[in-house]
Amino acid sequence: MTLRNATLAPDADPFGHPPILLSPPELTGPEFRAVLEALASNWVAPVGPMIARFEAALAAATGFRHAVATSSCTAALHLACRVLGVGRGDDVWAPTLTFIASVSPALQQGATPVFLDVDPATWTLHAGLLDEALAQAARQGRLPKLVIPTDLYGHPADLGAIRTACDRWGVAVLADAAASLGAAAHGAHAGAGAVAACVSFNGNKIVTTGGGGALLTDDTAIAATARHLATQARDHAPHYEHRTWGYNYALSNVLAGIGLAQLPDLARRVARRRAVFARYRDTLGALPGIAFQDEAGWARSNRWLSAITVDPGQFGATAEAIRLALAAEGIEARPVWKPMHLQPVFAGARVIGGRIAEGLFARGLCLPSGSGLTPAAQDRVIGAIAALHRRVA
Repeated sequence: MTLRNATLAPDADPFGHPPILLSPPELTGPEFRAVLEALASNWVAPVGPMIARFEAALAAATGFRHAVATSSCTAALHLACRVLGVGRGDDVWAPTLTFIASVSPALQQGATPVFLDVDPATWTLHAGLLDEALAQAARQGRLPKLVIPTDLYGHPADLGAIRTACDRWGVAVLADAAASLGAAAHGAHAGAGAVAACVSFNGNKIVTTGGGGALLTDDTAIAATARHLATQARDHAPHYEHRTWGYNYALSNVLAGIGLAQLPDLARRVARRRAVFARYRDTLGALPGIAFQDEAGWARSNRWLSAITVDPGQFGATAEAIRLALAAEGIEARPVWKPMHLQPVFAGARVIGGRIAEGLFARGLCLPSGSGLTPAAQDRVIGAIAALHRRVA
């Protein structure tokens, strides 16, 4: 097997094992029937009955009043930023330990990102730090237009504490819930309590449409405006009439059928991912220097990805050495997100704190976590990490 740029090659390892991917889609059968139904109906564009059914099922599964299906979670976040009035001259705050899509929609609106550090246990936006920073920003007359917490690797941000801090100053909260479908916080679905939450159905997510997302909200006006903007902001007229500009952000009817077929299986998929995480914790947790992303007492993570940290002084090797050893065995692993304030594109951006996120990036690693991961395949992951420890101990 040849490793290209230290990433997993698409073929088997030298011993003939199939590759183990980080989070591959799990197709169990109903998806194929749903696609055929959509094709047979001849609705293949971003309009059709599957979309409305998918949105209704998604709202029911998450507890939100409205769901607007979109072509991606990034599109949903962009719609939310537009609807919430984010514009040039505004500041938008987000955790630095996140994917760039959390803030790129705000950039599209002309806003300036400000990054904050994360909680060392849950790895999500540090609510205490946020509270202090908002008070200081209020004294300086520079409050953010919007705060966008991220539910990292399926663990919800503490929206209760974040909302308390933001409500004091009238700052809106938009939840980046891209990876937290099926997760819960304080007894409600992840993202509940934010003015809107955006979820992802990318190919590596627990429920996938191949590519897609959704904006979830309890606000009827926000949902209606987002839906209007997602379909090129076309007004009701026999000709093409526009009072504003919009986007081609609606989800395909065919892809909506895939998501509709997968949603009833959400609870099992979450249970499987949590079981994968628990098995890693029970086995790798016995090795010196291996620790895991915690789960807060008020939260139920969907464990979209099982994330560890590695203390090289105790384990005997770095997280990157583990990643390379796994890649040599045909196993895909991925570093923890590189903090936004360390990204070249955000050189010079304001960051509040950042040391915790930097440490997690230096020591963090995401392991294969798919809901279809078999015990035998997981044993290969565990065995490869344990073998590396034995070699370097």
